Amino acid sequence: MSILTRPEILSAITTSALRFTPALDQFQIQPHAIDLRLGYKFLIPRNWTVDEKGRRAIKVAIDDVDAHREQFDEVQLQPGQYFELLPNEFVIGTSLERIELNALHLMAVLFPRTSTNRRGIDLSLSGIIDTGYKGHLIFPMKNEAGDQVIRLYPGERVCQVIFQELNRPLTPEEANLHGMTAAKYTESGSMGSTGSQQAGSQGFKLDKDDERQMLVEGKLDEIKNQFSL
Repeated sequence: MSILTRPEILSAITTSALRFTPALDQFQIQPHAIDLRLGYKFLIPRNWTVDEKGRRAIKVAIDDVDAHREQFDEVQLQPGQYFELLPNEFVIGTSLERIELNALHLMAVLFPRTSTNRRGIDLSLSGIIDTGYKGHLIFPMKNEAGDQVIRLYPGERVCQVIFQELNRPLTPEEANLHGMTAAKYTESGSMGSTGSQQAGSQGFKLDKDDERQMLVEGKLDEIKNQFSL
């Protein structure tokens, strides 16, 4: 497996093996990576609600944002506006770019930029962007700068993507198989996380829900036995 350099990345963009919307600019092209810019949309978890039981804490399944969107407040900024990340606050930001990995021999790995971490923003993400992925990415962000408020501007370069060439291209069927069923994302480009978007099929959701329920019940050994390779 090899890492694409700047000329190879530009060539892949020219042939639409890689696609970014909006298009990249010269600031984003690194010797062997692409910087992604922060988008205008933020999701803020709600940590409490009031119902018939009283004021009740909300526990949000952060890894399944689309299934729990009612537990987030959405902030959509306009050009010229900023987002202030409060001390110790956790939010989910989105990428400005919609990314498409159209070539079946390419995958990518997402990392935070060191300049982002130096500001006290914990962008504790590193993950795989699957072959065939199409959509925006989401960034878990936390202010770890003590009592300071960190001001974020849409368009800031916050993370970078390294593209890797597989030893052999995947078939469309292989690229679409994640776990036991179809891929987590669709062609719709709805907001998603690293290697994950809004579930595109009921089959995948059942696969994931069944696994989680078995883990909650302490049945890890049963998962290993029932779904062994």
